[in-house]
This record gives sequence, C-alpha cells and structure tokens, in this order.
Amino acid sequence: MRGSVVKRVDAKGKARYYAVIEDVAADGTRRRRWHSDPATGSAFTSKRDAEKALSGLVVAVQSGGYVAPASLTVGEWADRWLARAEDRLRPSTLASYEKNLRVHVKPHIGEVRLQSLSAAHLDDMYARLRVDGKHVKGHQPSPLSARTVRYVHVITKALLSDAVRYGILSRNPADGATPPSAKSTSAATGTLTTWAATDVADFLEGAQAHRYGPLFAFLALSGARRGEALGLRWTDVDIGRRRASITSSVGRVSGKIIEGGTKTGAGRRPIALDSSILDALAEQRARQHRDRDLVGAGYRDQGLVFAAPEGSYVNPEHVSRVFKSEVQRLGLPPIRLHDLRHTWATLALQSGVHPRVVQERLGHSNVTITLQVYSHVAPLMHDEAAATVAGLIEAARDPKVTRLRQVR
Repeated sequence: MRGSVVKRVDAKGKARYYAVIEDVAADGTRRRRWHSDPATGSAFTSKRDAEKALSGLVVAVQSGGYVAPASLTVGEWADRWLARAEDRLRPSTLASYEKNLRVHVKPHIGEVRLQSLSAAHLDDMYARLRVDGKHVKGHQPSPLSARTVRYVHVITKALLSDAVRYGILSRNPADGATPPSAKSTSAATGTLTTWAATDVADFLEGAQAHRYGPLFAFLALSGARRGEALGLRWTDVDIGRRRASITSSVGRVSGKIIEGGTKTGAGRRPIALDSSILDALAEQRARQHRDRDLVGAGYRDQGLVFAAPEGSYVNPEHVSRVFKSEVQRLGLPPIRLHDLRHTWATLALQSGVHPRVVQERLGHSNVTITLQVYSHVAPLMHDEAAATVAGLIEAARDPKVTRLRQVR
C-alpha cells in the first residue's frame, strides 16, 4: 500500500488536493482510492490538510480500521437499514423510524455521500428542524420541539452506528454532533397535563353509559397504555386473583390495526385489579354478550376484552377521538387520553405510593424513568417528607415521651 497527496486545479483555477491510497494486487494491478475532506464532502483546499488526512488513513490501514470510500448515500443506507430492521423492531417503532427518516432526515442529508457525512451536516440539520421542521398541510412550516429533534438524532445515530458495525464507516459522525440536550427535552415533563381526582371521578360517572365507559375506567384506574388495554384478552384476566397480565399492545400502522409486543420488556407485567376495575370488566363482559346476540353468526370472537361490536380490534385513534368528545361534552379540563395514565401516576405518587410500585404498574424499564417523567410531583413529596420526619422528631422531644423513656 502507498499513499500520496494529489493536486488538481478546478474550473476556477484554484488548487484542490486529495489524499490517495494506492493498492497493488498480487497480479500487479493498481487501484487508487481518492479521499476528500469528510467535513465538506469536497476536495481539500490546502495541501497540509490533505497530508494530515493521508497520515490518518495510513494509520487506519495499518491498524485494520481502514474503510474504502463508497458512493452510498445516507438516503440509500437508510432504506437498507430499515429493511434489515424489520425483524427486530416492533411495527409501530419501525413505522416511526421510517416516517422520521423520510420527513426529517432525507430532505436534508439524504443525498449526502454516507462516508462524507460529518457532525457539521447533522448539526445543520438539527438547527433547521428547530426552525421549520414541522410541516402540516395548509399551514406554514413551524419549529419542531427539542424532544422531537433529539428523537431524530437518536434514530440517525443508530443508523450510523450500524454503518460502522458493517464496516461502511470508520467512525460515527453523530458522536460529535450536538442535538438538543436530554435535559432540555425532559423539561417539558414538568408541564404534564393531568386531572385532579375529582375530575377523574366526574368523567367516569359522566361517561359510564358510553360504549367505551368500561375501557375509560380501566385506563384511568390501571395506568395502562391505550394499546395495552386494547390488546388485553379475557385469558389475561384472573378475576379470582384480581390480576390482569399485560402481554401485548394494539396499534395502527400504515392504516392497519395490528397487534404486537409491549413497548418494552418491562411492559409485560401483571397489574392488580381493584373493585372498581372489576366492576368495569363485569359491565364490559355483559356488553359483549349483548353484542354477540345482536351480531349473531357474524360475530368474530377473538377473545378481546375491549372489542368492537363485531368482536374485532377497536381502532385506537377512534378511542382517542371519542375520549376528546366526551371530555368536551362533560365540560372538563381538556387532556389527552394518554394523560389518564399520567394522572394515575401523579395521584399515586402524591398519595405516597412508592415510586418502585408506580414504575412496575406503568411498565417503565426502571424507576429512574418514572422519577424523571413525574418530577413535578417531587416538590410535594419533599414537603410531605420534611413534615413527616420533623413530626417524628418533635414527638420524640415531647417531655412526656422523655419521661417515659427514663422510667423504662
């Protein structure tokens, strides 16, 4: 192997430089690999920079870390990467990755040669997304949230990590990029919209007669995700032991309703059923018997607890729309259906339920996530803890308590 710096003059008469690695095969055939500036994707503007790059390439060759230049673009690699990921990602996750790459990544860096991609390219993309990355039909482009941009970064970094693993890249340019910080994206968790206990009670009473009344009660009282409730089967419910096993989740991907695994491994979990949830399940069972009688032979029994009138899956998005409509009808503070989950967790923590119990109930992979998401509850917990401990110490300092200790 030999290396050299080659000078070329561009159309404007300016000198440009390339770092060139030359291989000699056993049959004497020579092959030259031309390397440009990875930061710009173009030739080096100075001989010194080209020589510096050449030194790094020689070291890479000697250490076995050299990767030959390829014409593969970021967009082309993204398509290959998604195809390889089909077997290891949940359908909803795969759909999310595909959408973010198609809408947010490819328009900015899709045509960039993969091996020319730099941290600067990524930072420019993140900055642009923060300005006008959100596109809604009929509206002017608007900024993407810091949380969404960081999610784009996470996907892009994973995409590039696999390129390193396959030997297409020698390093991951995302390692040197500066996306919105995790701290800035988690700041929004302090502004979660939740209901007070009285709001939950008013809603459940007002929506009790609705077809989805039992479903809303299950979500509000269990802290389960929408998709987890819609994937629940009667075989997962043990009335005698007052337990339900969350084992799957239903979602809508590319216009189709599909069932897959839970969001995380910790998502597969048992949850305790209180008497109110058991009442809601009893009402749901009775409703399904009525549905079966009305539909007759056309009833498609899939064993689902919360099924459509004909026994099939319920459209998750329809449930959210109905919830929004019911909240408006009842004149309650507007929240999303998913905020019932946040409400349960907030009320539980405020009531003194141990964070570990809340974590396991919600199916978070670790308690740190629970504490981060519901950090807005922490000040109240600190106040209560301070008052409780101070009360214990003050009680111990009471003269009557002191005399009793002396008598003993």
